Amino acid sequence: MPKAYPKLHNATWPGVVGKGPGTPEPAIGLQTMIDLTAAAEVDGVKFDGIDLFLCAPHVDIDSADDDLKRLADTVTAKGLAIGSLVAPVWSGCAFGNAEKRGHWLEQVRKACRIGQKLRELGVRPSGVIRIDSSGGVAEWAKDPAGNTKLIIDTFSRACDVAEEYGEWLAAEGEICWGGMHSWQAMVDVLEGVNRPKTLGFQADMAHTLLYLLGYNAPEARLLPEDFDWSDTAAFRAAYAKLAAALRPWTIDFHVAQNDATVKGQGTHDKTGRHCLPDDPNGKLDIVWCAGQWLRDEDGEPTRTIRHLCWDGCMFTNGVMLQPATWNSILAAMIKVRDAHGWSE
Repeated sequence: MPKAYPKLHNATWPGVVGKGPGTPEPAIGLQTMIDLTAAAEVDGVKFDGIDLFLCAPHVDIDSADDDLKRLADTVTAKGLAIGSLVAPVWSGCAFGNAEKRGHWLEQVRKACRIGQKLRELGVRPSGVIRIDSSGGVAEWAKDPAGNTKLIIDTFSRACDVAEEYGEWLAAEGEICWGGMHSWQAMVDVLEGVNRPKTLGFQADMAHTLLYLLGYNAPEARLLPEDFDWSDTAAFRAAYAKLAAALRPWTIDFHVAQNDATVKGQGTHDKTGRHCLPDDPNGKLDIVWCAGQWLRDEDGEPTRTIRHLCWDGCMFTNGVMLQPATWNSILAAMIKVRDAHGWSE
């Protein structure tokens, strides 16, 4: 019997992250991303929804209620739901001065309002508000203890905001964000806030792979610098340790592939390179690795993750505009759900 959960979503922000003015490629409009997602199909299975970037030119963070109603109608007309929302917090900083921290929190508030409204419109049955520290690793490293303390305080205040709107925040572990740039630093922040009913972790398989390699945090690496990628047993032992540390906090999950290198484009700092599922240089056994996040220590599905998302950040436009790309991605996600999902 086919598994009903987690639902399968596609991220729309790869159409704008690292694209637009000052970059090699123009942005891809939201309608195009929606159309590509809705058109994908593998053996009769289609994407169930999309995750959104709350930033123009896709979805303005200051969208009025009428704008959100039109958005909901556009998405449902394609047979899709809306899931997680990325809060555009980068004009602030969670460990910046009072003004920067205040602006960061205001962006989170606006994102939570949009999330609540989309739930009220009946188009958003699951999903989180995605956040990060919005500051670089070099800036954080000027005062690691003090800046981590500021991040914890700012994230705690964000939890207060999220609870006003009935939302759940997910901090995305990515090597480019100060205080979130290693698995140890990420655990320190999550434990410091200690609001598991309001703040959790967003695990992206392309980003978390780099936690193993110690990019931006050599002291936290779990694989040696000269690691032999043919040593599957050593890789799996390290990966299981990583997932065990962060899985209890994980509330949002991105299926992905990575070739263990980093890439940055436009204003986006260097971070995990997303590859197509069948990329010959990909280092991840997608189904096995996904299971480390989606199953608990007893091997049972956690059922915490209500939908999976694929994040194709910084794929070229030529790749993204090919229908075959999304069928390949959808096929990989179906395999993950078949292996680790459940029916209700």
